[in-house]
Amino acid sequence: MKNDLIKPQGLVKDANRRKFLQKGSLSIAAAGLFMVGCNDDEDYMPPMMEDGVMLGSGDIGILNYAYALEQLEAAFYATVIQGGYFANANAEEKQIMADLEKHERAHKEFFKAALGASAIADLEVDFSAIDFDDRMSVLGAAKTFEDLGVAAYNGAGKFIQDAGYLLIAGKIVSVEARHAAAIRDLLNPGSTDFAGDDLIDANGLERTLSFSEVLSAASTYVTTPIDFSQLPS
Repeated sequence: MKNDLIKPQGLVKDANRRKFLQKGSLSIAAAGLFMVGCNDDEDYMPPMMEDGVMLGSGDIGILNYAYALEQLEAAFYATVIQGGYFANANAEEKQIMADLEKHERAHKEFFKAALGASAIADLEVDFSAIDFDDRMSVLGAAKTFEDLGVAAYNGAGKFIQDAGYLLIAGKIVSVEARHAAAIRDLLNPGSTDFAGDDLIDANGLERTLSFSEVLSAASTYVTTPIDFSQLPS
């Protein structure tokens, strides 16, 4: 095999970054449509909380967990777009941010539709720690959110019982991984940072995070209390 076929910079560089992202986006719609029709627990209602949300148990609890994360990511990219992007953002950066906003909004809406009456309420977020006018602050936050999302899906996958849900989670995490790679390439063009030691372990496997680790990290930006005590462990 020629070396130029496996250079990572060939995957996410200039216009190719968009093609790289768009390949993953095609599976989102199919995944979402499938999920809308495969909720066998449509009568299940997570317990209500007066001042927060409770994710619930089993697969519904895990879907609500994913839905909470997608709400956070969608809200972040919406804020980036609504603020007119960061200062001096070039055309490519604006387009990538716009693509990611569409993807995360699609993920959020698909989970909401699939969960139906079992879906948690909209979460309140606080992005005051992010300077949306500063390129490094925005891209650094995007990197944090995308890496967190991938590690969250990786950690939750082993607990999903329904094969259909597991298939959907696999499709969505692959898109999230494309996002993470694209953001890392914007931060450090042409590098192998997208597969660095902070993500890949000695066995060549991507890191996973537990429910508590992910929600603890997300709590920096999510002000709505989230009770995940019924999730599997």
